[in-house]
Amino acid sequence: MCNLAAVNLAEMADKENNTVDYEKLKQTVATGVRMQDNVIDATPYFLDQNTNQAKGERRVGLGVMGLHDLLIYTETVYGSDKGNELVDKIFETIATTAYRTSIELAKEKGSFPFLVGNNEQETQHLRMKYINTGYMKKMPEDIRQGILKYGIRNSHLLTVAPTGSTGTMVGVSTGLEPYFSFSYFRSGRLGKFIEVKAQILQEYLDRHPETDPNNLPEWFVSSMDLSPEAHADVQCVIQRWVDSSLSKTVNAPRGYTVDQVKKVYERLYKGGAKGGTVYVDGSRDSQVLTLKAEDNDMYAVELAGDPSEDTKGTKKSVVLVETISDLRSTSVTYGSEVGDTCPVCRKGTVEDIGGCNTCTNCNAQLKCGL
Repeated sequence: MCNLAAVNLAEMADKENNTVDYEKLKQTVATGVRMQDNVIDATPYFLDQNTNQAKGERRVGLGVMGLHDLLIYTETVYGSDKGNELVDKIFETIATTAYRTSIELAKEKGSFPFLVGNNEQETQHLRMKYINTGYMKKMPEDIRQGILKYGIRNSHLLTVAPTGSTGTMVGVSTGLEPYFSFSYFRSGRLGKFIEVKAQILQEYLDRHPETDPNNLPEWFVSSMDLSPEAHADVQCVIQRWVDSSLSKTVNAPRGYTVDQVKKVYERLYKGGAKGGTVYVDGSRDSQVLTLKAEDNDMYAVELAGDPSEDTKGTKKSVVLVETISDLRSTSVTYGSEVGDTCPVCRKGTVEDIGGCNTCTNCNAQLKCGL
């Protein structure tokens, strides 16, 4: 069972004071944990093994979306030292609140069965082992002692999924990711480009009409403006407070070498990440989001406003396309939706496999069901 939920961190901002409303965050997390715990009992299971596993460990995965929005509302730069300090405090609040809530649930309804032994001595032994795992050793002492005394309702509480569709639906940054771009063009199936501004940018411009859209404050940093090391460090800060795993992409610029990619993975490993994804711009022959430095490319469109220039004097562009191989094609649709032709291998079709839109030929996972 995949029991996931996401707190919209954009809603946790005190916009008048440019701060985080930690009390609202705690209340939201507590409600989320209780809701997800109820989902375990409300779910119909088709196999006894599934029932035993789901109800035996009562694992849930509370995550987030809108992290970058919250940092922007607090006028903090994603990936900066100050930003990482704030991110650390946000996720410490999420983690400790989730665990304290689960302990309260254990008082009300009992601990997850896999933490209950045949007698009191065996139960205490299991609880002692649980609080002395690597993750739990970093938790505040009141949480560790609370588990030792009362148990805990859920074996795991935190997972950060990508939230691609749900984050886009509510108009915030997805999962843990910074915005790829705040202004871009989207191509429809007829090949017409439509300018799109991120909701938070439009909101900022409405509140600050004196702002030049081509000279935004530093906290409007985009994904490709960050160094791969900055991406990796944000992931490691968050991983400290996530008991399961998390989804985060380290974006690297075009031309990044194998040795440079290796060093990023080593940085992730040394920083405590459980895994990592490094994506080098342009490493596939087609991709949904691209930053290009090209002149007069019919598949690229300039950023809204005056295009910036790189050190070589070439215009930088950003493009989000649905039909990548040939915008003029009417017989084949390349894309990530079910029924499309895979844009990676261009041979297989896209089908929903295990909750992900996956190519039947090359097995590329093109879109998360979330």
